[in-house]
Amino acid sequence: MAVALTEAAAVKVQGLLEKEADTLNLRVFVSGGGCSGFQYGFTFDDKINDNDTVVENHGVKLLVDQMSMEMLNGAEIDYQTSLQGESFVIRNPNAASSCGCGKSFTPAESGGSGCANAGY
Repeated sequence: MAVALTEAAAVKVQGLLEKEADTLNLRVFVSGGGCSGFQYGFTFDDKINDNDTVVENHGVKLLVDQMSMEMLNGAEIDYQTSLQGESFVIRNPNAASSCGCGKSFTPAESGGSGCANAGY
């Protein structure tokens, strides 16, 4: 298993990268913090580290470091437009719950229950 990027998310990333260097890739990571213990992060990176997992979906290279991959394995990153606005949404099977702001989560092994979708 790996992390998947939907076509909608790939189109958005490609649009963001349109005016940037061709060497940039989307890095997705998990860091400590947020209301629920861990939070998702996105950045563009031109460096691929030795411990990165590289996944290519719909023409976009996605970089995930080893620690983050443990918490994101099997996750799907989508881009959605709704009445509340536009955002990246992570459907993470490893998350037991996410906080009200939708940017942080509690891993399944830590307990808790609730929605495993987080908007970013």
